[in-house]
Amino acid sequence: MTVSTTTLTRAAGLAAVVAGLLFVAVQINHPHLDPTFVTTTGYAVRETVKLVFAALALAGTTGMYLSQVKQTGVLGLLGYLLFGVNFLIVLSIQIVGLGVLPVLARSEPGYVADVLAVATGGHATGDIGLLQTVNMVAGVSYIGGGLLFGIALFRARVLARWACVVLAAGTVASLAIPLLPQLNFRLFAVPTGVALIGLGYSLWRLQRTPAAPRLDATVVA
Repeated sequence: MTVSTTTLTRAAGLAAVVAGLLFVAVQINHPHLDPTFVTTTGYAVRETVKLVFAALALAGTTGMYLSQVKQTGVLGLLGYLLFGVNFLIVLSIQIVGLGVLPVLARSEPGYVADVLAVATGGHATGDIGLLQTVNMVAGVSYIGGGLLFGIALFRARVLARWACVVLAAGTVASLAIPLLPQLNFRLFAVPTGVALIGLGYSLWRLQRTPAAPRLDATVVA
């Protein structure tokens, strides 16, 4: 198989679609996170899915940005970098969650409980080091990156504009989580997942569309 820009861009589109599907699927019937659940197979499966999501989402958004660098301009660059930082942080956190927390859950359940509390929007009662700051940076980069990247893609008029709107609105909507404690905060992840699916499919479909034939300047009588 010949590796070309078109092939890589189509792969990025598919990566975004799969990432969106995983992001939505992993929220369904998600158990409450606590030190006991951390030691189960179900936790390991879900953390692995989240890790794969972060890697695919980073690849997908990279393809989206590179396919329209000129159209998105500086706003697109800022949005992409912020969104990329979020996915890199999520990827790192999932590696820790998958490889470290299950071990600590048996010897330091209090520390694990604090880490999980912060990861789900709560507050730690003890010292969890820099994880509190890392989680804050992840939140800011998710909201800011999603908003700027969504606006830049919308203005570029290359990919599905409805998905751009859903991305921008969906990420910003997560600001309402503390104000709506009666709602399951995992519902706020669904719009972002749907946006990734729409944008990824739009990117993949765009690369499948053959270019219009060029007309020769010479007219044959």
